[in-house]
Amino acid sequence: MAREAAAGFDNAGGVGGQPVLDRLVALLDLEKIEENIFRGVSPAHSPVRVFGGQVAGQALVAAGRTVPEERKVHSLHAYFIRGGDPSVPIVYEVDRIRDGRSFTTRRVVGIQHGKAIFSLSASFQKDEGGIEHSEAMPDVPAPDSLPTLQERAEGYFMGHLDRPRPIDLRYVNDPPWVTRKSGDRPARNQVWMRADGKLPDEQLLHVCVLTYASDMTLLDSVLARHGVYWDLDKVLGASLDHALWFHRPFRADEWFLYDSASPTASGARGLATGRFFAADGTHIATVVQEGLLRVV
Repeated sequence: MAREAAAGFDNAGGVGGQPVLDRLVALLDLEKIEENIFRGVSPAHSPVRVFGGQVAGQALVAAGRTVPEERKVHSLHAYFIRGGDPSVPIVYEVDRIRDGRSFTTRRVVGIQHGKAIFSLSASFQKDEGGIEHSEAMPDVPAPDSLPTLQERAEGYFMGHLDRPRPIDLRYVNDPPWVTRKSGDRPARNQVWMRADGKLPDEQLLHVCVLTYASDMTLLDSVLARHGVYWDLDKVLGASLDHALWFHRPFRADEWFLYDSASPTASGARGLATGRFFAADGTHIATVVQEGLLRVV
């Protein structure tokens, strides 16, 4: 699937805000065309390939609509098989693998032109008590004290950052397009995020919006180590696989910190891991992704 730069919507409605977020909510509201079969579309103004976070979020919606509402998704594992064509709908076929006493498992395949472009396995669980612990959130500045994405990008002539986005991003550290020519290039990225407006109260929707956002900026932690960036250098990239674990309830329209790092890169592939924290320090989710990264 396309890299994070493809996450913008069309230019109607300004930089972001509620109208752009409403278009994302509509994008995630799949059409049911048959039992276990759903159809999703892409934004009217899309790049060459479908944004990976979009297809992952839509596939999770398809899975969730076949599961009792009281069972919440706790993990997903996905593979991006082919680049998606944004000009035609994506058909999502859901396989009801298992409905157990505590867990429900679903498998979803996204199909275009008669071929699989994406596959997802997701597990849902009924609420249960048990042991609890979590690591502390990094000590970072508050999001409202940080520049907006557009302010960070001023003067760098990267067109994709000017597109309206349904997600408000605030970089804690200097973004990779700033650090690419400096000597201090840690393989780490910290970004505050939130849906840029108000979301309905449906918990599955909040999980799907975070899933959408989780494909944004994650591979930046790989590129930052090597002083290159998408639009400023000859970098070809795509998400290969993506795994998410959801630990605790949250709202995606409230600030959460996305703390990501890259432990390794080799064979034209980079691995990135990320942790999500609510503003009160609650660890809400964890992600791991491997991406194809060719620097030419």
